[in-house]
Amino acid sequence: MSNDTAKLITIFGGSGFVGRQLVQELAKQGHRIRVAVRRPDLAGDTKPLGSVGQVQPIQANVRFPESVIRAVKGADVVINLTGIKFEGGKQKFDAVHVEGAKTVATAAKIAGVETLVHMSSIGADKKAESHYSRSKGLGEEAVLKEYPNAIIMRPSIIFGLHDNFFNMFAALARLSPVMPVIGGDSKMQPIYVGDVAEAFAVAANGGVKGGKAYELGGSQVETMRELMQRMLVECDRTNMLVSVPTGLAKFKGSLLQILPNPMLTADQVVLLQSDNVVSPEAVKQKRTLKAFGIEPKTMAAILPTYLWRFRKNGQYEANMPTAS
Repeated sequence: MSNDTAKLITIFGGSGFVGRQLVQELAKQGHRIRVAVRRPDLAGDTKPLGSVGQVQPIQANVRFPESVIRAVKGADVVINLTGIKFEGGKQKFDAVHVEGAKTVATAAKIAGVETLVHMSSIGADKKAESHYSRSKGLGEEAVLKEYPNAIIMRPSIIFGLHDNFFNMFAALARLSPVMPVIGGDSKMQPIYVGDVAEAFAVAANGGVKGGKAYELGGSQVETMRELMQRMLVECDRTNMLVSVPTGLAKFKGSLLQILPNPMLTADQVVLLQSDNVVSPEAVKQKRTLKAFGIEPKTMAAILPTYLWRFRKNGQYEANMPTAS
């Protein structure tokens, strides 16, 4: 990419799981990148994702408008990836997903930013039972009100080397012979983090129309139970899968959510009761991964590249002699 077409891009939450992939993708294309995070001193490892001086971590917190305004000043593109899976301290769903999203959109509008890309999620609905999904839906509404031409991205469950889905359950499988399954019949459509990053890069480069919500799902739809079975196969484990009643799961979630980094919350139990797949409307209106010209990677191709760590003998499992 020439200097004439290279852009200055501010990415809020750029040091996270999706953010690091996106920073690397945009850096390869020659763009200059500001990684806007609450603790830039902890995001220094994003610098090597580009050439010298190309990637710069800066301080910003979506709960503080002044820091957001500084972060977007002079930017051509703003991407908001900030989000939380559970609440803790001042990090509340409404503060981050709604007010924070609105703050970023307002700052982008005032700064004259040419493109705003906002991370949401499949299932975002301001009337949803889950507080997480409800806040995501309200966040989309707030963003589009401030910046009508924003590009809304709604990925399903995202998987990859540092994901908090397959890695978490694989770690649990290593600790317990019994695997609890919540929302076992709920359908999911996991998508590879590299495909999500590529889609965001296409959006940042003006490859899709604004003012729409794009639903990003992978190549396969499987139930929660089927995904757990897939994970166990990749980890070469034979744990027993046991369905957990919703009421009991909510009770356990309510107890665990007081922990600093809970594996489960009551709201996540509610979330797991609903399908997380690309809607028929999105397919019909061509608001899917196909709009970005991307063919999704399969779970079969990606999961073995990192779940081998959870096998009893790691990467050498396949070479171990079998018992006679």
